Amino acid sequence: MTDEELKQLIESNARTAQAMLDNMAEARHERQELREGVIRLQSAMERFTNVEQGIINMLASLDSDRPTILRKLTAIENKVDRLLAQEEEGG
Repeated sequence: MTDEELKQLIESNARTAQAMLDNMAEARHERQELREGVIRLQSAMERFTNVEQGIINMLASLDSDRPTILRKLTAIENKVDRLLAQEEEGG
């Protein structure tokens, strides 16, 4: 092998090695972006879960308040009925 052929082989190997290093760096960068995307997705899912739990708690609270609200509405209805009856008797 001549010096020129050896020089060309070394340069070719150097270019190949550099291309491999560039590909590895790009792949590392892509993996980092993917990790960051997964972390953002996990954070969004945690926030969604918290919102969902808040809605569930609110609905449970409404369900537990429903008998109280129904009693109050019934009391108002009874008062209106009594006022109307008094008005009919007096009017």
